[in-house]
Amino acid sequence: MKTLGQFIVEKQAEYPNAKGELSGILSSIRLVAKIIHRDINKAGLTNDIIGNSGIENVQGEAQMKLDAFAHEKMKAALISRDEVAGFGSEEEENFVAFDTERGRNAKYIILTDPLDGSSNIDVNVAVGTIFSIYRRISPIGQPVTMEDFLQPGNRQVAAGYIVYGSSTMLVYTTGNGVNGFTYDPSLGLFILSHENIKIPEDGYCYSINEGHYLKFPMGVKKYIKYCQEEDDATKRPYTSRYIGSLVSDFHRNMLKGGIYIYPTTTRYPNGKLRLLYEGNPMAFLAEQAGGVATDGYRRILDIQPTALHERTPLFVGSKNMVEKANAFMAEFKE
Repeated sequence: MKTLGQFIVEKQAEYPNAKGELSGILSSIRLVAKIIHRDINKAGLTNDIIGNSGIENVQGEAQMKLDAFAHEKMKAALISRDEVAGFGSEEEENFVAFDTERGRNAKYIILTDPLDGSSNIDVNVAVGTIFSIYRRISPIGQPVTMEDFLQPGNRQVAAGYIVYGSSTMLVYTTGNGVNGFTYDPSLGLFILSHENIKIPEDGYCYSINEGHYLKFPMGVKKYIKYCQEEDDATKRPYTSRYIGSLVSDFHRNMLKGGIYIYPTTTRYPNGKLRLLYEGNPMAFLAEQAGGVATDGYRRILDIQPTALHERTPLFVGSKNMVEKANAFMAEFKE
């Protein structure tokens, strides 16, 4: 039995110049995962963390009480670290520069979706936390700037997610493969349960909100019809599975094979998912596990962000499935 703490220490040797800083950040995220796990598992017993908070977040979306709770817990855990210079969250309009002596001298910034799929909490459906870590590019000794946060995803040094479902799992990469750890609440420990995860090159599950079918680009409509056609050679029709929580849908497809698609729509012409908080970390994980992630045309990790809350379409999962979807997008480009 190997714990997440033991694994982090062992892998620290892969980063001789990091001096344990990245390990410290991952330890803080591990603590936040335990706190959110605890409160999610008693959500049905208290009104303090379930339901709508009555306010909108920066995205113009209803903020759930647990969104705000997870956001504050993540920020508090990271601001206490000597290694973190700044923090960006889907729930906050601007990035937060940790403008203290240790913050100005820290090397890393964190971007996070503190609670993905939080509207599912009230009906006891799996949700998740997504995080992304970059090395700052502004001068050490000064507060971080917007430039530090608007880096392309190919500069991530680590990314991961926590899925709170039938069990709680923390899955992460530091650019050397993907590993998953299952939380044992009786011990209070994350245990290595999924070592060196690889996404199957072919899958038989497609995840998309087909309720928006009429609003999809033609390439997506054609791909959905392709998934639904019978063909013994390619084991079609594929199975449709859509939870409505990116972390949950991505996690299932990564383990079993499949594709997750959130395309542009007539309502969201630039896509709905956030590039920095959702697209980049999931793309990094997918590629490290042998999968592919695009916006339908371009590699997600090569997109240069221009805004903190920039949106993007996302096609991510099994290599052959994503490439087939990209082919339909190219053929029926509008």
